[in-house]
Amino acid sequence: MSPRIETPLLPEQEPSSDEKHGFTSGVVFNVSTTIIGAGIMSMPAAFKVLGVIPALLIITIIAWLSTISVGFLMKSTLAGESTTYAGVMKESFGKTGSVAVQVVTMVSTFGGTVVFSIIIGDVLSGNENGGSVHLGVLQEWFGSHWWNTRIFALLFIYVFFLLPLVLCRRVETLAFSSAISFLLAVLFVVISSVLAITALIKGQTKSPRLFPDLTSGGSFWNLFTASPVIVTAFTFHFNVHPIGFELKDPSHMIPATRISMILCAAIYFATGLFGYLLFGDATMSDILVNFNQSSGSSIGSLLNDVVRLSYALHLVLVFPLLNFSLRANLDELLFPTMKQSLAEDTKRFIGLTLSLLICSFLSAIAVTDIWYFLQFFGSTTTVSISFIFPAAIVLRNVHGVSTSSEKIIAAIMLVLAVATSIIAISTNLYSLAANLMVSFGNSPPL
Repeated sequence: MSPRIETPLLPEQEPSSDEKHGFTSGVVFNVSTTIIGAGIMSMPAAFKVLGVIPALLIITIIAWLSTISVGFLMKSTLAGESTTYAGVMKESFGKTGSVAVQVVTMVSTFGGTVVFSIIIGDVLSGNENGGSVHLGVLQEWFGSHWWNTRIFALLFIYVFFLLPLVLCRRVETLAFSSAISFLLAVLFVVISSVLAITALIKGQTKSPRLFPDLTSGGSFWNLFTASPVIVTAFTFHFNVHPIGFELKDPSHMIPATRISMILCAAIYFATGLFGYLLFGDATMSDILVNFNQSSGSSIGSLLNDVVRLSYALHLVLVFPLLNFSLRANLDELLFPTMKQSLAEDTKRFIGLTLSLLICSFLSAIAVTDIWYFLQFFGSTTTVSISFIFPAAIVLRNVHGVSTSSEKIIAAIMLVLAVATSIIAISTNLYSLAANLMVSFGNSPPL
């Protein structure tokens, strides 16, 4: 259960009747859309590594802990004077704390925008992975031309779709696009579910493992590389304050978060299970690649294209939510003494928006793989945003509002997060070192 939030009986200033506030339904869509990003594409691969039952348990536990940590954040925020994540950390840990959360949030959100762009580029223009060429939708429809290469396809998306969306100055104005985005994610799940059930009836599904295959010590440690992917999939805490403080009563963020967590956990489990049923051990880290026509799948070409394009459009609509938090934290870091808000300062707003958009575009052109991105973020930045920082705020308890039970939960959350992160990072580094040794061993000596 999330911690109870106490708000003053007499607010210092009664909001004017004509002041605009967000609505709980819009909050649910914005939170759900922030959660369901690129992580859903790697959920079937996580099921392949973990097995169905452990994956279900981890999804449930992380969703529950994420709801609790949001409660921690909002309770500490309303007990103090700040209205931002960085501000709450500053109240607890000084300037070092605020800078830490700003940097971590910027790295996480910027990485998220890059991952989204990579997937969109893969859908439209394809990619080449391990010598295997996967065609994009544009190549399949029109053949290979200069105008449907990755760089030009992404440039078109950035200029005509992403730019108008990221120029929105209030996150509440994105509620409608978030609703559409959420429905597109549901469409993806429905299509995958129908395909899996149909294949199951025909006896064409793969046999999923209920538990992981622990045939060697190495495979056991590899389980810890899948957990960060799920952590990344549930990370939205960087948007808790921007979304919550557009409500008339920010404490309403808690019930909206509970609803969003239930919806997103159900979507993640359905996607992971049905995707794993469809493709079995052939499941790729980005399941959209499995829907490629050249993958040898028996799925019709029309459904292939619908699945890929619907989710690419979903990511286009999620992009501005990540960019909103990225831009706000960068502004707070670079211009901490500016009295005029970012939304009211047109020159500052446009400058930061265009700079971040250009950096995201160039990074998406330079980088082509999302799995290591998700592993790295899940074991470092996102686990800090979701669990380590909120738990530390509760244990610090500068406002004296944390109860003994909350401190115990926070301590357990902190230990689990740190321990899992260390194991995941160590396993990833070991795997990277092993791959490098194999590469150098197969290469001619210098």
